[in-house]
Amino acid sequence: MATASFSGPATGVVSPAYQKMTLSSNYLDIQNNGWAQQYLPELYEQEVDRYGNRTISGFLAMLSAEMPLQSDQVIWSEQGRLHLAYTGEINPVTGVVDAIANIDTGAAEDHAVRVGATVVATVNNVVFKARVSAVVNTAGATTLTIKPYGAQNVDDLAGISTTDNQAIKFFVYGSEFDKGTDTMAESVEPSFQTFTNRPMIIKDHFEVNGSDTAQIGWIEVAGESGQGGYLWYLKSAGDTRTRFNDYLEMSMVEAEKANVSATVTENSEVGVEGTEGLFSAIESRGIVADDVFDVATDALADFDSLLAELDKQGSIEENMLYLDRTSNLVFDDMLADLSKGSTGGTAYGVFENSEDMALNLGFTGFRRGSYDFYKTDWKYLNDASTRGHVGGVKGLLIPAGTSSVYDQMVGANVRRPFLHVRYRAGQTDDRKLKSWVTGSVGGAVTSNIDKMEINYLSERCLVVQAANNFVLFN
Repeated sequence: MATASFSGPATGVVSPAYQKMTLSSNYLDIQNNGWAQQYLPELYEQEVDRYGNRTISGFLAMLSAEMPLQSDQVIWSEQGRLHLAYTGEINPVTGVVDAIANIDTGAAEDHAVRVGATVVATVNNVVFKARVSAVVNTAGATTLTIKPYGAQNVDDLAGISTTDNQAIKFFVYGSEFDKGTDTMAESVEPSFQTFTNRPMIIKDHFEVNGSDTAQIGWIEVAGESGQGGYLWYLKSAGDTRTRFNDYLEMSMVEAEKANVSATVTENSEVGVEGTEGLFSAIESRGIVADDVFDVATDALADFDSLLAELDKQGSIEENMLYLDRTSNLVFDDMLADLSKGSTGGTAYGVFENSEDMALNLGFTGFRRGSYDFYKTDWKYLNDASTRGHVGGVKGLLIPAGTSSVYDQMVGANVRRPFLHVRYRAGQTDDRKLKSWVTGSVGGAVTSNIDKMEINYLSERCLVVQAANNFVLFN
């Protein structure tokens, strides 16, 4: 009878430990290259934060509110100007003013100036007072006739040419009538503008197959979404979620409306119509400043010109400046010069009147004229994988606080933040930020596919109210 022999476990067979640690008893030397091989995984175990915090979201979270909506579009109305002011062309001999246009848009419109109104006008840099003697509002002819005080006709005023029609700017400051005359004809109806935007659907997707989930590979991470510690394949899922959160913000900033009509379709896919993002809203309804803050020596003059523009738009006292690195440093240099008094004053009043505090080159706030400004770097404009890669925008000025508008859904005047996000939500579905898991791996058994899929979806749009108070620096 043959004698059976049995050998014991080979050297190197591991004994599992109850904690995740490197011990001689639980180390599996796959390469069989000696004891020192056990330290090799430590060289690759920790993920390096090569780019620091990679997420750029947070801009809208700090500046805006989020509110639900149930319709395919959001509509709001904004008040017009209280006083009547226009541009146009005047015949200095007859005093007839035509080509009357809106002072904000430059578009021709039917004016609301009535007979008897008194105006302050300027022609060829000559400012004078006049009274409206006649008004014509008919199809294809919207004119008025003015007669200056102290002269027979406008051409009798010194400095005004009589050869051609002249550009005129004017506004109504009151009225004057003779004794025993009738009341002011007609009434002035308040003007308003209605704006609309529609939510866009944003999606993303992450998947991992069943085999990869079984092959565990641990990585020590410090992710933007708080996924610190050791992560398995969910590290990729965490990055997808973080990237999607960035997309939600970038879409609200960069989105454009498509020109969809019966004859023109910019995007051939049916139902893809875009939405009005922040940049687009400011470009169409706000202030666009080109070539400002290019060099520190001209920064103060540029900035004071900006203040003059703000004065025309409603004088929101507190404003936020979100700038790229170059513009931010130009601001710092400008403020440092002001603090030294080299340009006629100091700029450290908002710093508890402390010059030492004001001269700190990390300025966060300052006051100029009647305005308070708070500035900061906007990472989105600096990051090499976002706007820092293509450029085109140097910064934004955004008013702080709220505005009063007429809300069509509420049916009343309400106060809303100048910026707010409207997301689609109802009693049965909230589409602010949806995520769901499908497949047959990771606990979800919803299909026969050997994978786990995480789906992300949001339906939202940005409402930019009183865009005339916003400034886009190109």
